[in-house]
Amino acid sequence: MRIAIATTEPLPEPDPDQELLLAALRAHGAEVEMLSWCTSTADPASFDLVVLRSTWDSHWKPAAFRSWCERTGARTRLLNPARTVAWNLHKSYLRDLEERGVPIVPTAWVDRGERAELDAIAQQLGSAELVIKPAISAGSWKTRRYAAAEHAEARAFLRELASEADAMVQPYLRSTETSGERALIWIDGELTHAVRKSPRFAGEDESVSAALVPSEEERAFATRTLEAAAQPGLLYARVDVMRGDAGELLLSELELIEPSLFLKQHPAALERLAGAIVARAR
Repeated sequence: MRIAIATTEPLPEPDPDQELLLAALRAHGAEVEMLSWCTSTADPASFDLVVLRSTWDSHWKPAAFRSWCERTGARTRLLNPARTVAWNLHKSYLRDLEERGVPIVPTAWVDRGERAELDAIAQQLGSAELVIKPAISAGSWKTRRYAAAEHAEARAFLRELASEADAMVQPYLRSTETSGERALIWIDGELTHAVRKSPRFAGEDESVSAALVPSEEERAFATRTLEAAAQPGLLYARVDVMRGDAGELLLSELELIEPSLFLKQHPAALERLAGAIVARAR
């Protein structure tokens, strides 16, 4: 069987999962190669399965990436599926999930070209400390935190950002400094492990803990979120959660396209992913 791991060239940052996954797949007897979504001329039909992994420039050219996924999915099996990519690429999926009963980090949505009033947004969110980011983004790209005394800078950044793209404004949650953001890793129908991540803003590196065992509360939240997403055929998912001011779990992101899965932290999850990929390629 031939399996392609979709990536981009050059990678904006190293993918710690990549070599581990390649080795695990080859140990299963699979023929595996990397496939750059934006530069490769290989025919997707020559592979039994294409798995999206480190396509980490997709937010720079989302329309082209979405089209590539649709073309690839029409030629061979693509995981996660192209329909999932189309839904998950723009963070308006959070609004969909909120409407379906999933608690999310409070968010003010600013459409491209809209001249939003930052003071009104801060009042709406009940927070003077704000996080501003694009509605299509990855990692910490153009994600900035502003203190109460920095609203003039925040206003200018939001105006600049919204002039070229849809934007989001959220409160800065103090819980990120204590309990952190928790990434709940889901592979082939099972929540395998979690990690704690430190807050990450533009230009900063990410700090990640060792593997953690998800609590029953987190398991229930992840299950509820994935059921609300209603995306059949998923191979992997990452449910990122934070604690609100009252200690409640809030969804910060549901990553279904190209999330780091922190496989180094949990070898059993690596083996589960490799086995699931091989099974679906048959």
